[in-house]
Amino acid sequence: MYVMRPATAHDRPAYTDLIRARAAWMMSTGKVGGEDLLDDGRAEQIAAQAGNDHTPVWALTTGEGELIGCTSLYEQTPEWGWTDAERAEPALFLATTFTHPEHRAAKPGTLIAWWALGHAARNGKLWVRRGCGHQGLVRYYRDHQGFDLSHETERGGHPAYLLARKAEEINHLPVTTRES
Repeated sequence: MYVMRPATAHDRPAYTDLIRARAAWMMSTGKVGGEDLLDDGRAEQIAAQAGNDHTPVWALTTGEGELIGCTSLYEQTPEWGWTDAERAEPALFLATTFTHPEHRAAKPGTLIAWWALGHAARNGKLWVRRGCGHQGLVRYYRDHQGFDLSHETERGGHPAYLLARKAEEINHLPVTTRES
């Protein structure tokens, strides 16, 4: 059994290590973006969001408490790329998800995404939305997690792909929620 809970400042060292491990794995497997995570303290900058008042970071842990994934789950859909009508619908926006590569077999990214679907449904949201900058992630989110591509746009001079999935409870998901 896994646990999703709000991340705290105490998670920052483990979160930094997780991001670095993910970056090294990405580089060793030829995935785009790993080197960027190791530049200029980027891993520490992202991990510093855990437990701050401005970024709603959630942690995925094993039953023993080992941090194996983190994500940010926003109450607002960002303005860029989404229509006013879409932004008016109750939704959660899933962003900045990192998982530890040593736990790939458990599919922690999928566990996080599917947990978010149930969390959204339990909290009166209709959608879970997310964005990414690479076609490979679009295919993964679509083919393995059930998200649909909603929009293709540009952000900061780079392609941005926006995806969505209806909020729903996923039966038999081995993840519990601890709110504090």
